[in-house]
Amino acid sequence: MTWTLILSLAAAAYFLKLLGSVIIGHWVMPPALERCLLLIPAALLAGLIAKDTFTVGQELGIDARAAGLAVAVIATWRKLPFVVIIIAGVGTTALIRLFV
Repeated sequence: MTWTLILSLAAAAYFLKLLGSVIIGHWVMPPALERCLLLIPAALLAGLIAKDTFTVGQELGIDARAAGLAVAVIATWRKLPFVVIIIAGVGTTALIRLFV
């Protein structure tokens, strides 16, 4: 890779974003599309969490991370504070790795 290519791709990405805001800036999106766009970050984060939890290298696998995720999901469902959710998930994963 050359710096010219990297800088060209960065400039192209910037100008595409700028072009989108100029062209679509005054356009009002339909409410259904706006609701869908608001859900994209949550869906991407859920996909990344699932991929990182259930893969080991290039293979599918279930290990201590799955148990930590399960505990974090239950803690979230019980509406516990965010810090407690993180500590519960990480603690569960660490304890299982310690004893297995």
